[in-house]
Amino acid sequence: MIDKKPFEQLIDKLKDEGKYRVFNDILRERGEYPNAIWYGKYNIKNIVNWCSNDYLGMGQHKVVLDAMHTALDQTGAGSGGTRNIGGTSHYHVALEHELAQLHSKESALLFTSAYVANEWTIVSLKRIIPDIVFLSDSKNHASLIQGIRHSGAEKKIFPHNDLETLEQLLRDVKGTPCIVFESVYSMDGYVSKIPEICALAKKYNAITYLDEVHAVGLYGNTGAGYAEKLGCLNEIDILNGTLGKAFGVQGGYITGNSTVIDAIRSVASGFIFTTSLSPVVCAGALASIKYLKDHNDLREKHQQRALQLKTEFLNEGIDVLENNTHIVPVMVRDAKKTKAMSDMLLDDYNIYCQPINYPTVEEGTERLRFAPTPYHSDAMIHNLVDSLRKVNKRFQEGCV
Repeated sequence: MIDKKPFEQLIDKLKDEGKYRVFNDILRERGEYPNAIWYGKYNIKNIVNWCSNDYLGMGQHKVVLDAMHTALDQTGAGSGGTRNIGGTSHYHVALEHELAQLHSKESALLFTSAYVANEWTIVSLKRIIPDIVFLSDSKNHASLIQGIRHSGAEKKIFPHNDLETLEQLLRDVKGTPCIVFESVYSMDGYVSKIPEICALAKKYNAITYLDEVHAVGLYGNTGAGYAEKLGCLNEIDILNGTLGKAFGVQGGYITGNSTVIDAIRSVASGFIFTTSLSPVVCAGALASIKYLKDHNDLREKHQQRALQLKTEFLNEGIDVLENNTHIVPVMVRDAKKTKAMSDMLLDDYNIYCQPINYPTVEEGTERLRFAPTPYHSDAMIHNLVDSLRKVNKRFQEGCV
């Protein structure tokens, strides 16, 4: 029989340090986004969701829902298996074609999540290129870190956006260099120096691996991401994206040269031995991508909402980590206080924003990460700013 003591000790330690994660039980209301219903410990009430990664509300959009209803009626619920055993439908094929076109690449490959796509693509690169050396930005996502670790390849870490250190590392590489970085870093909202990194990659004949998870759908004239916005798509060898954020559904993918993608498809265990995405999900993603290609106005409204929220926070003296993207991090810098502030906003002001703490961010940089959407109204923004001001005042006066 398993000894529960070490598990209890771990949970107690996390709670004592303010790092214990609580999953709030909420129910999104179709057609009412970003409103939701919270099933709390003592009551049920209406709230406003301020931390969803459904950045453009496409998970609620009629175009997406109609496509999914049609696919459900046509195909049923699941895919029926892995991609090589009955799990490839026309929806999978069409979606991969659409993703390749979106990013101006020859081919694309679907995974069950962008995390899995990152991890197993990087592991596969080591299997295909035995002497590969990964040069990884220090702020890279856990999926990239885990992929590099699990690959067993040599790795070198460069400080975030530090081009001088990156070039020094590239000079010293004995093998095939592969630069691994993100476009928009999800917790800070910082943007990587994509053109400069691509120039270094060209100079030292390095592979470029770019994670665009928090940029696809949101940037560029067609929503292809930050590389499209900066005119660098052709300089990226392998691009990772998600269907679960701006596109509003679920899943991840990579795009690139057809031979490269085919080789990864052939050796990536996390792809080969996993039941494929439901055709229903693929249908929704396909509709979402096509819609967002033609509706840049939604991206513009999204950016305007983010800028307005940042401006009102700053005018109120609230500590916002400044950036040029849609991410709005309010710095608290204390795990227990961050959790307490999140609870107060939810309990007393009907505002839902989960605390962000270690290991998602470094200790001492804990924060509340707000994600405004085109559907957060002026009234919602004013109410959030006023509520956070009141919460801060309660802490200052010791009324907590």
